[in-house]
Amino acid sequence: MDNCVFCKIVRGEIPSERIYEDTEVFAFHDIHPAAQVHFMLIPKLHIGSLAEVEDKHRSLLGEMMVLVPKLAREQGCMDGFRTVINTGRVGGQEVYHLHIHVIGGRDRLPAMIPHPK
Repeated sequence: MDNCVFCKIVRGEIPSERIYEDTEVFAFHDIHPAAQVHFMLIPKLHIGSLAEVEDKHRSLLGEMMVLVPKLAREQGCMDGFRTVINTGRVGGQEVYHLHIHVIGGRDRLPAMIPHPK
């Protein structure tokens, strides 16, 4: 997609702090990190959201999920991390290009959804 910010990052039109790249995926640091470690893993192929994933994307998504823990460890997440995929407006998606947030660091992350008392 010509106007997609993540497609522009993949093409090198917008600078990013890249941490990983191969023929299928690209990973880079979030510009507004929520923790000591916060990066995104995206497919180079433009897929608008997780809701648009089809069976033909199975191998690509598998590659991405295998990379998550490897890259998280390389970035310093030795005692766990959180993965987040926001999907659609209600899910809080801001950039309509499938992406996995990987968030962690030294400190325990706060609960995402408060537990009922």
